[in-house]
Amino acid sequence: MRTSPVTRVSTEVQFHQMLDIFEEAFEDTENYGKATRPKAPYIQALLTNPDFIGLLSVDGQGNAAGALAAYVLRKFEQERSEIYIYDLGVRTRARKQGVAGSLIEELKELARQMGASSIFVQADKGAEDYPAQQLYRKLGSEADVFHYDLKLD
Repeated sequence: MRTSPVTRVSTEVQFHQMLDIFEEAFEDTENYGKATRPKAPYIQALLTNPDFIGLLSVDGQGNAAGALAAYVLRKFEQERSEIYIYDLGVRTRARKQGVAGSLIEELKELARQMGASSIFVQADKGAEDYPAQQLYRKLGSEADVFHYDLKLD
């Protein structure tokens, strides 16, 4: 498995590269497209928040190949944190080249540095998420849980 250099997203340009990757990987212009993206002050606040982690993987030509967005969840019952991978996407042309693994390995290193107790991620049960399911099974243990989105109206 080849690995790709990974950097922490710290600029607005990198942030937009991350969203470009998610838009392509998830085929989701509604949520990641340029028309709905946050403005500069929001991006800056997010990037300076220590509880947000954005990672960007670049290929040999310096092009953004994959991205990961995660949140640090500070626990209340003990002095510890968990990290939740919210999104992980790889450009179509860069798949099967170790990009996702490189992103997760970098996140693991950051988690160790932060003293986090674990990293978790969810994948949908449908066939469209089969590649993600395979990757996560290879890297960790699976829990069969229910996930509910609670409405705010």
